[in-house]
Amino acid sequence: MNLPQDFKDKMTILMEEGSDDLFASYEQPESKGIRTNTLKLTPEKLSIKLPFETQGVTWCDEGFYIDSEIRPGKNPYYYCGLYYVQEPTAMAAVEALAPEPGDWVLDLCAAPGGKSTQIAAKLQGQGLLIANELVNSRAGVLSTNVERMGISNAVVTNEFPERLVDSFYQSFDKILVDAPCSGEGMFRKDPGALSDWSLERVSRCVGKQEKILETAHRLLKPGGVLVYATCTFSPEENEQIIEAFINKYSYELESIELTGLEDHGRMEWTRENTKSIEKALRIMPMKVKGEGHFIAKLVKVGPCLDENNAKQGYSKSRLKKATSLELKDFENFAEDFLDEAFYNNLKNRLYLSGEHLYALPKGLALETIANLKVLRPGLHLGEFKKNRFEPSYALALALKLSEAKNVVDLKEEDQAYQYLKGEALNMAAEKGWILIGYQGDPLGFGKASEGIIKNHYPKGLRIRKK
Repeated sequence: MNLPQDFKDKMTILMEEGSDDLFASYEQPESKGIRTNTLKLTPEKLSIKLPFETQGVTWCDEGFYIDSEIRPGKNPYYYCGLYYVQEPTAMAAVEALAPEPGDWVLDLCAAPGGKSTQIAAKLQGQGLLIANELVNSRAGVLSTNVERMGISNAVVTNEFPERLVDSFYQSFDKILVDAPCSGEGMFRKDPGALSDWSLERVSRCVGKQEKILETAHRLLKPGGVLVYATCTFSPEENEQIIEAFINKYSYELESIELTGLEDHGRMEWTRENTKSIEKALRIMPMKVKGEGHFIAKLVKVGPCLDENNAKQGYSKSRLKKATSLELKDFENFAEDFLDEAFYNNLKNRLYLSGEHLYALPKGLALETIANLKVLRPGLHLGEFKKNRFEPSYALALALKLSEAKNVVDLKEEDQAYQYLKGEALNMAAEKGWILIGYQGDPLGFGKASEGIIKNHYPKGLRIRKK
């Protein structure tokens, strides 16, 4: 790999003899991994289902290494949302954050969704996840991944981080800042990260990171946990930015103990020899099987000293509480199709955005998100069309097969591929909406009539071949 000379010169000065090992690591194949979606099954059950060999990731019980030749995104289990394709060292940040059911958690720079979906699995449907992404196109990918993993308690926002302050000032128990960075740990995976790298880019990233951390400070509750992570090795974006942050605000660094990760922040790479930076993790690709990360865990020991003076500038939300008259077609669908307990769990949280129906997460008031740019205000249940309700892909993936009254569970892989390609299924089923599953887990909806199940898998997600 043709590494930038400025990068090599910089790391040679910082690491001395160890830099040769770092440079050599870039010549090795990238590490590939998947992470179990524990909203749907256990790691043990997933490993039994998978048609390929796996090896456990020591710092993440739900994670597995897989062979670099495997294409996990082509397997029907992927489309069931049973796992997320994720680089193994990227799993460590959420392990350090350690969300628990009931927490309010913010993933401030969330796309494409690996860490957000990992947080959601830790929450187990309880509490709230705000997954925010500034870049429009990336926010759309994030939203799709949240849907595929069957997450019901997440709100996807498409905002500048500072725009969240007025709505969520000192509201979150835990915040993840997976900061935009110069991407030195991405050189093997992403040729763009290699070509875009420069010393000037490092400096620009530092400016963004400082601003994002200041916003996170205003969003975190006193006593809350902030995890800062990057996939770069530059001290300016890691040790030095955390040193400056804890010198400015009331935070304490907390040690991170994750099996197999033993390299720590370098005190000698700070500006003021801050000893506590050694509690951070430095995951280097020549020492572990992975691309590399820096992770710092901070506890907020005092409140914000400034008042919240943020001003919202957007118009009122398009969301509104759905009336019983507006819900008639959905209630008919729910009575015919949904398990009563599933429906009762969400029936008091139903809101309309145009013709689309959503269930907001429990405990979240509409007023809180009314002035934010929201892509997904919770679980998308479906859309009202003329004299009928059409259920959504997101609802299908959030259900268990046992929570639907009309189900066709495909047993053969070829049948699953037929469905994923958008083809009709020639099989008898009770007339009306059908939840299509594959070996025990939902894939999407179909509609049965006269011995044929018409395909309702989203056109934008359909595959062309195996």
